[in-house]
Amino acid sequence: MKRSHIIALVLIAIAMAAFIATLADSSTFVDLSQAKAKPGKEFKVKGYLDKGAPVEYEPIVDANLTTFTLVDDNGERCVVKLAKAKPYDFERSESIVLTGSVNQQGEFEAHDMLMKCPSKYNEMQAIEG
Repeated sequence: MKRSHIIALVLIAIAMAAFIATLADSSTFVDLSQAKAKPGKEFKVKGYLDKGAPVEYEPIVDANLTTFTLVDDNGERCVVKLAKAKPYDFERSESIVLTGSVNQQGEFEAHDMLMKCPSKYNEMQAIEG
């Protein structure tokens, strides 16, 4: 076998291994009870902000900590400690997807968050309608 063929096969094997590792890493969504059942394991949790509970963000104390309460689709609540600054228009978000794990105190420690916010199109429809 030629040296170029061997190198090509090795590169293909590395690419396949990277693809399989990416698939294994992409976790599915779980609810809060499933995440709490396995503390320390990383999950993606979908829910929405509990607007009746306070959102705590004190940039002078810790600029990379936002604390709030998340409610999942089953109605279960959990305190979330997000390791990021409070996002702009956070209180207006329709839904939230968090990536992180539950700690020993039962709080969800998130290191990443995606928000679904109301679109400008919906706002324009409400104004016109």
